[in-house]
Amino acid sequence: MTHTAEVVSVVQLTPTVKQFRLRVPGHEFDFDPGQHTTVQFDFEGQGPEDTARGNDDADPTGEHVVRPYTATNTPGTDQITLAIKAYDEGLASAYMHQRRPGDEVELGEFAGNLAVESFEEDVAFVSTGTGITPMLAMLKAYLERGEGHVHFLYGEKSEEHVIYRETLEQLASEHENLDLTVVLSESDHTWNGPTGHVQEHLSALFETFDDRDFYVCGVPEMVVETAKELSDLGAPDDRVHTEGWEDGAVEGE
Repeated sequence: MTHTAEVVSVVQLTPTVKQFRLRVPGHEFDFDPGQHTTVQFDFEGQGPEDTARGNDDADPTGEHVVRPYTATNTPGTDQITLAIKAYDEGLASAYMHQRRPGDEVELGEFAGNLAVESFEEDVAFVSTGTGITPMLAMLKAYLERGEGHVHFLYGEKSEEHVIYRETLEQLASEHENLDLTVVLSESDHTWNGPTGHVQEHLSALFETFDDRDFYVCGVPEMVVETAKELSDLGAPDDRVHTEGWEDGAVEGE
């Protein structure tokens, strides 16, 4: 089943990422923060993205494409927000980045297993790039319902590419139980924060690793390395919840 959504607004978040606010009049979105919907559309011919990556979601005739994107807001209204990064040969991202207010987009049902397991436990959200999208929705849900401490750890290559920076800083200023750490891999002399990769800073940011739930989302290499680092630092396997994506399996391109 799909829903026809109207593009309400488009906001340029970073040089490569746009936020799309989509509305389905008369429909209340019901999903677990962290789950993803799909953007679906028809196109002519097999696109370069699908040819190069062997995308299983595209019809072999090249007539239809389906890409998953995670809502960054919480449920309960007739609107969702999607933050979508443009890729040089990204068929779906090019399609979405051409959308304007008033256009219509077909959305699929919400699905996925990534969600806050317990709102009673301390948590840490660890992400890089557009892996921030499920983490942001889960963070908002936790700040509404959670009873413990939350640490939001996010990695990007440079300051201008940090997605939702103002939103994160505002949430951190409004909630005493939220700590925010942004790590840049390509910083310059103006950056005073931590540098490198997010997984390299875990041991310095947490005193213990067996007393909170860790949620990790990003490209597969980052997810694998972070999960291994957490295991080495003493985090039990059942307290580390991960989701990475291969060729747009979570965050569509």
